Amino acid sequence: MDIDFGRTANDYQTHRQGFPQRFFDELVRRELLGPDRRVLDLGTGTGTLARGAALAGGSVAALDIAPELIDKAKALDWQAGVNVGYYVSPAEQTCFGDATFDLITAGQCWHWFDRPVAAQEVRRLLVDGGAVVIAHLDWIPLPGNVVEATEKLILKHNPAWAMSGGTGLYPAWLRDLAAAGFTDIETFSFDLTLLYTAEAWRGRIRASAGIAASLPSERVAQFDRELCDLLQEDFPSDPLVVPHRVWTVIGYKRWKPK
Repeated sequence: MDIDFGRTANDYQTHRQGFPQRFFDELVRRELLGPDRRVLDLGTGTGTLARGAALAGGSVAALDIAPELIDKAKALDWQAGVNVGYYVSPAEQTCFGDATFDLITAGQCWHWFDRPVAAQEVRRLLVDGGAVVIAHLDWIPLPGNVVEATEKLILKHNPAWAMSGGTGLYPAWLRDLAAAGFTDIETFSFDLTLLYTAEAWRGRIRASAGIAASLPSERVAQFDRELCDLLQEDFPSDPLVVPHRVWTVIGYKRWKPK
């Protein structure tokens, strides 16, 4: 699929919920986030992870290839009272020097990168002892739930979409980091439920890769009408209770003598 999240900027800003505070608290507890930490957020989107790092006291830069999303991120940062430096740039080739950051994060985006190249760029950018955090916040399809029904509808309208049936776990990312020379690799995860009104769920789905980021506007509108009907008929509760999973892998750059 030809993916352009810039086309989803309004829905992305309004309806895609960011990582919960528990996620940021865990990074602070592990001393990965905090005052004086220099942080780079890759594939930042509307800046939800970068903003959380800034609220934790870090000095934060962030990049994305979609300037429309960066514009939304800046507006949200202003509302939150934080300052993040944004750059329009791919994750695989950044403008920063060697050993510039203590922490590099990638939230909900690692699968869009050329992963081996991105992993090597991350290693170049980190100081010795620095860490990379790859994190996901994914909805979880279960038999009969609204996620399963929604994914079936996405596939009806976009059979090329290849992200259905996920578990929110990404073991291949551990191999990516190990192959790039990262050590002390560890993971943590937890489940939670997020609440959506029917309108918000429709917006969240429109903002996904399988719909507005890849389909023409008339097909997006047709999908949205059918999702509205589906929710009214089969999932009339308000709000919708949607299961999600936060999954995170952490790897460290350790200097090794030649």
